[in-house]
Order: sequence, then structure tokens, then C-alpha cells
Amino acid sequence: MSRPFALAQASFRPSLLTAQRSRVYLRLSSQFNFRKAMSTRALTAAIKDDHEEMYEYHEKYQKASGDVDTQERWARQLIWEVARHAVGEEIVVYPLMEKHLGAKGKELADHDRKEHQDVKQYLSDLESLTPGSSDYDALLEKTMKHLKPHNDDEENTDLPLLEEKLSAEESQEAADSFKRTKKFVPTRAHPSAPNQPPLETIVGFLTAPLDKLKDAFSKFPTDEMKNSS
Repeated sequence: MSRPFALAQASFRPSLLTAQRSRVYLRLSSQFNFRKAMSTRALTAAIKDDHEEMYEYHEKYQKASGDVDTQERWARQLIWEVARHAVGEEIVVYPLMEKHLGAKGKELADHDRKEHQDVKQYLSDLESLTPGSSDYDALLEKTMKHLKPHNDDEENTDLPLLEEKLSAEESQEAADSFKRTKKFVPTRAHPSAPNQPPLETIVGFLTAPLDKLKDAFSKFPTDEMKNSS
């Protein structure tokens, strides 16, 4: 091998290695940024925010043990949030899963609806119990233990699959639609009501005013309680 050729080959190898490393780095960086983008998409963020609020209200209920008035307020806030969230997903999110994910989306959505039905029944049963009582506490704990893995499945499986099919703009539109829908749906659990649009939408809009009338005479956390927490 001639000396000029050997020198050229020696200088080429580090450059080739550097180029390969750069490609690997760019590929890994791209994958990381893609996952990060998926986790911060608007729809995912809206759903996760609701989940965190559920956990927060439950924790406030637990910390208020012995103070029935405070527990009643946080329990009402929790039920209000879960009921609206569930119907909002059933009207907006699950149809999107079925549309964009095909048979897999239908399977996931049906599974989620079934889990929602269980939660709705638990929440409905809570209405006949007294916050702070042992029966109420036990059923509320059962509800949250059922709800946590359901929420985790949505965050770790359903939403990443759906977000891959949505553009950033579509994700934002879905998030906005989800938030708007929650303003007009029932604020209490109705296990016997339809759980798919269009019937759920119609029944929900008819039921919501009655729920909100009940809410007007119910205790919720005061602004001072919320701000101090």
C-alpha cells in the first residue's frame, strides 16, 4: 500500500466513524423528540390534567378525615370531575380512536367504555352514602383503585397510539372539543344512560341541567380551600 493512500485511508476512517455516530445520534434524538412531542400534545395534556385533578381531589378527601363537611365538599368535586371527564371522552376521544385506529381502536374504546360503566355505577352508589362514613370511604377507595389503572392505560397506550395519527392541529382541535363538551355534559354519574354518541350526546344534554340544578344546592370546596391547598 502506498504511503499517500494509507494516509488518506487513515484520515477517512475517523471521518466515516464520526459520520456514523452523527447518524445514530440524530436518529436517537429524533426518536426522543418524537416521544416527547407525543407526550405533550394538546389532547394528551388535557386528559392528563383531568387525571391529576382526580387524584388531587381524592387526596384532599383523605386528608380531611374526621371533618365531614370538608370531605363532603371534596367528594362532590371529585365526582363532578370524574363524571364530566368520562362523558367527554366517550363523546370526543373514543370515536377518534375508532376512526383513526380501526379495529384496534374499536377494541380499546369498547374496553374503556366498559371500565367507565363500572366507575359510573360506583359513583352512583356513592350518592346514597354519607361522605366520611366507613361504607363511603370503602367504596370511594374501590372506585379510585379501579380508575387509576384505567387512566394509566389511556396515558400509556390509547393516547400515544391516537396521537401518532393526529397532526398537532388535530390534537389541539380534539383537546378544545373535549374541554367544550365537558361544559355541557352531566356532572353526576348515570350508569343507565347511553355511552356512545349520538344518543349519549342527546341524553347528556337533557340530563345536564338537572344535575347542575342539584349542584346549585350541593357543597363544593370554597375558593379559600382551593387556594390554600
